[in-house]
Amino acid sequence: MKKNFNPVINVIKKWNSISLIKRIICGLIVGTILGLAVPQASAISILGNLFVGALRGVAPLLVFFLVMSALSQMRKGQKTNMTFIVMLYMLGNLLAALSAVLASYIFPITLTFSKNTNTADIAPPSGVTEVLTNLLMNVVDNPVNALVNANYIGILAWAVILGLALKKAGDGTKRALENISDAIATAVKWIVNCAPFGILGLIFTTISEQGLNVLLDYGMLILVLVGTMLFVALIMNPLVTFICTRKNPFPLVFTCLKDSGITAFFTRSSAANIPVNMELCKKLGLSEDTYAISIPLGATVNMAGAAVTISTMALAAANTLGIQVDFLTAIILCVLSALSAAGASGVAGGSLLLIPLACSLFGIPNDIAMQVVGVGFIVGVIQDSCETALNSSTDVLYTACAEFRDRRKHPELYTTNAPSGENQGQSEVYANSVK
Repeated sequence: MKKNFNPVINVIKKWNSISLIKRIICGLIVGTILGLAVPQASAISILGNLFVGALRGVAPLLVFFLVMSALSQMRKGQKTNMTFIVMLYMLGNLLAALSAVLASYIFPITLTFSKNTNTADIAPPSGVTEVLTNLLMNVVDNPVNALVNANYIGILAWAVILGLALKKAGDGTKRALENISDAIATAVKWIVNCAPFGILGLIFTTISEQGLNVLLDYGMLILVLVGTMLFVALIMNPLVTFICTRKNPFPLVFTCLKDSGITAFFTRSSAANIPVNMELCKKLGLSEDTYAISIPLGATVNMAGAAVTISTMALAAANTLGIQVDFLTAIILCVLSALSAAGASGVAGGSLLLIPLACSLFGIPNDIAMQVVGVGFIVGVIQDSCETALNSSTDVLYTACAEFRDRRKHPELYTTNAPSGENQGQSEVYANSVK
């Protein structure tokens, strides 16, 4: 009987020996071909739904037990670099919003509102106060409810509280937490290994349901949104990385975009990409005590792509209505967008609900602002994918920047050996950053 399974096992081993990125590219190609050739084969979409569902299902447990285990075993005086990481997150939001404002001045956009888009059931927040209040209320959410609803702010808060409380627990309890955390991490590896099939289903769904023609009427808007996000990813982020590491930033930037941005592009959820980002942080040799907290926190507050979307769409609405926006007001919009983006939901389309908040700065009535949200949903097939890729990859990038900056300043506190199992590109990133 064993011999009958040998060919299957050999095929699986051969498949797993191929790099994940190459397998994902295969899934992309096959999904695109199937979406164009047999769009009626809706059963293929199940692969994408299963993949995203599995990631969303395991992520809350991973964050909860990983943070709790890390904090319970943290030694007194151990560094986590969290203060600097949070500063980078907020700086990234602000720089992204500023980039969007400048792009909108250079390439002014006007909108054609769609009468067919239903936004009647959408309830955007009424102001920044409501956004921040919601964030604070999420902190004190019932821990079971936070796990069930994937409220990562609440999950983090309770994991930190329990982790600190368990620092005085016995070694057996701490080992049990560590074993549970390791078991969940292993399950995450199995799920991430299925990414090529999940992405095949996701790209099939996009191509078969949306097609390509729906985007042509909004081509200029998409170009400005995507172009600004590329500017942030390839110009602003490398600049911040260089300032932190004093080394060539592009190996690290491209590693984050390749290993985190690609999967985030198709899952369209920063929350669902948390397990992927934690795996990447581990491969980069970052401190688990830091990334166990910074990655789930970044999935909630590090929203550079959302800041771009909010600023661009609000200014496009102002241009459409003939409202003149002076530079001082634009700067206020940058700050508002950066703060609002930190409260954007880490799920697909989460930033769109904050557009009315930015539109209110220009006195744009809510019914018009909701039509802008409707346009956002139309272009969301591209905009939201690029936005999530930028958001999620930057979570890892800024976490790495903070640690590599600290390694540069305090090399005696860190080992100089790269973690085992890295590929050549990751080894180069590690070596460039810790020398």
